[in-house]
Order: sequence, then structure tokens, then C-alpha cells
Amino acid sequence: MDKAKPTRRVMIPKPGTTEERPLGIPCMVERARQMLVKLALEPEWEAVFEPNTYGFRRGRGAHDAIEAIFASIRYKGKYVLDADISKCFDKISQKKLIAKLNTFPTVTRQITAWLKSGVVMDGKLFPTNEGTPQGGVISPLLALIALYGLETAIRSCVNQGRAQRSLGVVFYADDFVVLHPSLEVILQCKQAAENWLNEMSLELKPSKTRISHTLTPYEGNVGFDFLGFNIRQHPVGKHQSGCNGVGQKLGFKTIIKPSKKKIALHVESIGNIVKSYKGGPQEGLIRRLNSIIRGWCNYYSTVSSKKTFGYCKNIVWSQLRAWARYKTGNFSSKTLDKYWHRIGYRLTFSTKDGVRLIAHSDTPIKRHVKVRGSKSYFDGDVLYWGKRRGRHPELPNRVALLLKKYKGRCHECGLMFVANDLIEVDHKIPKQEGGTDKFDNLQPLHRHCHDVKTARDSACRKTLTQNSGLKL
Repeated sequence: MDKAKPTRRVMIPKPGTTEERPLGIPCMVERARQMLVKLALEPEWEAVFEPNTYGFRRGRGAHDAIEAIFASIRYKGKYVLDADISKCFDKISQKKLIAKLNTFPTVTRQITAWLKSGVVMDGKLFPTNEGTPQGGVISPLLALIALYGLETAIRSCVNQGRAQRSLGVVFYADDFVVLHPSLEVILQCKQAAENWLNEMSLELKPSKTRISHTLTPYEGNVGFDFLGFNIRQHPVGKHQSGCNGVGQKLGFKTIIKPSKKKIALHVESIGNIVKSYKGGPQEGLIRRLNSIIRGWCNYYSTVSSKKTFGYCKNIVWSQLRAWARYKTGNFSSKTLDKYWHRIGYRLTFSTKDGVRLIAHSDTPIKRHVKVRGSKSYFDGDVLYWGKRRGRHPELPNRVALLLKKYKGRCHECGLMFVANDLIEVDHKIPKQEGGTDKFDNLQPLHRHCHDVKTARDSACRKTLTQNSGLKL
């Protein structure tokens, strides 16, 4: 067995609770080694991972999981099993994980050494006979490998056909939801998940596992929270109702928005920052708040968050008014003129130098496009991942960013780029006419479209030159 240095363990608080979670911090040498092993294993496992697993995978994220849930319930109310695996990283069976890896002996020995290296806490060394350190570079991948097969086990308890098509399963790390119109099927899926997890020495956490319905009350619950979002269907009249694929009224509307818990935590964190800057400058407060507001709004900008953004904006206004009152001793028109300035058509919390606070309501709502379930970041489809993410290791950054900006279409002919197309970067305004290399002046074109545009630009310049009486 290869040697490995023990991991340093620290306890960090869980947001919104009094519980603590153990965080493992490997030394730099082990982190580098783990990254090398991860780079070797990840492409292999990405090719076989189940399609509805979205956590800890490259090219996938929380918004894809939320869109998968929306697609599953948009036309029909369903029962929901909202489950959480108790201490997933800490309780994984190391023996069964190594057996599932089934890789080269050298890699197996090295991973075993990391799992058995122990942890150092408060200067004492403790053995690790189970689990994988949460915080290591390779730990998320090992957790995904350990949970590989759970979705298949859940689906196997449902008969093929219409019942199988109505079943929705969405995984994000150690949290998952199961959706189906039948309560009996949901209970069967829960039992199947518990049986499968027992084989990996894992279990569901009772306090975070519950069954509800997206539309009608079940055990006093309607809807559910997942990844910081509240997902629920609301009964509405015919003028507000959503429609199915053939235009029939559903009688309800599916609304996904930030959860109340996350809104309260966000408002509280902003209030704490404002209080901590009572003696500080306004510019420092604005810059600190902007980073928090921008990140939080971007995360929730893909769902129905306009009302929430307006609510948070009003709360922040009250907090800043209290801050200004503390700084000046009162809140009068002079105080308002000192810390608020008119930018455009409205008063904005800003400095005289133009450093202004971002308002929650300034963030536009833009629907997220879910990643295709069969796609893998390592499948070689550079066009798909380039236009989706704006970057890909096999594609020049400039080309990838242009593909994302133009949504994978040639700006000359309007057709989508496909595999093996020759893509060239064109200047909208040619350099001969004063065009620059700035990003706004660039566009992606097929090679043949680029040739056509270049010939057209040359003909236009020649015509203009002849009309002006000048010689080429």
C-alpha cells in the first residue's frame, strides 16, 4: 500500500443550524496527488453515471436539477419523496467503495491509503475505518461512485410503461427527490432506496426525509424545499392557469422561487454586514454588499424571483436608512442627499464618485436551459459545451465565448454549428475600415460564410473608393 499523510480535520458550522460538519483538509502534496488520480478516473465514470445526477459533476449544477424537477411536474401534480442521506461522506463503506472502483492496482492502493490515512484533530491522530474525508479533492468523485446505482435501484421497483415514464428522480450530492403521481409508488421507492443504502452502510436521515405533494396538502405539507428553492403548485383560475402540451388548462401553476429560509438568512447576513460597517466608509460597505447581493441574485435569477428581489430591496433600504441615521444622528433630507444620489431616474445608495449599490431588482430573470441527460463533459462535443459554458479545453477561449454569446449559430447564415464545422472569427467592422479586436466587434462564422462576407466587404470598399474618385 502506498503511504499517505493524515488529513487535518476541523469542525465547521452548518448554515442555519446548530450542527457542525467535519471538514478534512489534506496537505498540499496529497491534494496534488488526488487531483492526478481524479483526472484519470473522472472521464471513465462520467461515461457511466446516471443521467439525473447533477451534484459534483463538471458541466452540471443545481439549476439543472431544479429544471429537471420542473420538467417532471409542470403538467401534473405529484407526490414527492424529499430525502437526505445521513452523514454520507463519513459512513460510506470503504471496502465496498474500493470494490466498486475496479481500477488499476496502483490507483486502488493509493485510494485505499488515502481512506485509511486517519485524521488529525486537536493534535491527536484518529483512525478512519469508514467514509471518505469531506473536503478532499477526490472525495466528491468517490461519493458519486459510492452512490452510483441508486437511481437504477429506485427505478427498478416501478413497472415499465406509463408508471415508469411518470417517475422523476433527481440527485444532487447526498440529497435526492423522487416524484410520482402515486403515493404507493413513492413508498416503494423509499423502501428500495433504504435497502440499497444499507448495502453501502448508509441510511436516510429521518429529520430531513419527508413525503409531501406539490399541489394538495399531505400530512400538512404542500410543496417542498430543495437546494434553497421552494417548489410548489398553486391552484389558479382559468386566466392564470398553465396549459399542457395540447393547450388544455391545468387548473394550477407551477412556481419555483427562493425558499423562505434562504431569504431570511440572506437578509440577516446583509444586516450583519451593515452593522459591522457602522464606523466604516460608505464605499467599503457598498463594495462588500455588492458581492453578496450579486451572487445571491444570480443564483436565483433563473426562477420566479421578481417579488422576492423587490422584498429584499425594501429590507436593504430600511437597513441602510438605520445605518445612515447612526452615522449622522438623524435621518433628514441632508442625510438623504449625503448617502443617496440620483442616478438616472431614481435615488441610489452611492458615493459622490459614482460607486453605487446594486439593487436586487436590477437582476433580470432568465430561464436556465437544462443540460442534456445523456451528455458528458468528456464526450468530445466541443460545440455543445463551448456554447453552453463559454469555455472548453479543446476550444480556443475566444471561439467558445463567441459560441455562447451567439447561441451556437453562425451570424452570417443563421444556421447552427454542427460537429466538424470549420469555425472562424470575423471582424464585424473590418480592420481596413477602422475595426478593432475588441470582443464586441467579433462574431463566429462558418469558413465559407467568412469567405462570402470578406468578398462582400472588399466589393463595398472598392465601390466606395471608386465613387469617391480615389484609386486603390
